[in-house]
Amino acid sequence: MFKTLELVVGHRTATVWMNRAEQRNALNGPMIEELVQAFAGLSQDDTVRAIVLAGRGSAFCAGADLTWLHAGTPAEAENPNDVEAMKTLLRTVHACPKPVLARIHGACIGVGMGLAAACDIAIAARTASFGQPETRLGLMPALTAPYVVKAMMPRAAQRWLLTGEAFGAEEARRIGFVHDVCNPAELDPRIDALLGSFVMASSQAVRATKALLRTLSDAEDLGPGRNADRAF
Repeated sequence: MFKTLELVVGHRTATVWMNRAEQRNALNGPMIEELVQAFAGLSQDDTVRAIVLAGRGSAFCAGADLTWLHAGTPAEAENPNDVEAMKTLLRTVHACPKPVLARIHGACIGVGMGLAAACDIAIAARTASFGQPETRLGLMPALTAPYVVKAMMPRAAQRWLLTGEAFGAEEARRIGFVHDVCNPAELDPRIDALLGSFVMASSQAVRATKALLRTLSDAEDLGPGRNADRAF
């Protein structure tokens, strides 16, 4: 069914494997379309209570495929349609009514960090690495920043997004970007334990709680005194 993904459905759970291993799961048009399709379908599947997003090969997701992103445009320009497609993908993952877990075993770079931040829970192996290198490419991380900044301490976001430096899994946990770090051999058992918790929980209650958390986050973004008319 999918050409760039592998969808594995288990007991009330599903794992979406990004499967462009030779390209380190860099996002291109077909993969973005298939990820949106996969999450849209799983969102409507009442037999699935939780979703794992994972990557085959050495990387979780090494960002956008720059060859695809610049195709048909000057080398220094991004294709607006491709950027919009990535925005749609991030919104789709973030808005999924089911809990989404990021299984991060390797490089999680650029839009890959945006994907991980759009998930509800992120678990990383000690071999994982992170980075938002856009400023080193002469770009702003405008696409991922709304998700990444929410997923880590604001002061930490200022450092990592401004400098474009890479950092490791322990730093990602320290600043709140990932919830747990473990040895590579322990990654799947940690993910399975979380999936077991979601299978045991009420799917309706989890869905309602996720919607509540999103509402509270949106209200916090408004800040005191801003758009006060929305309270009436």
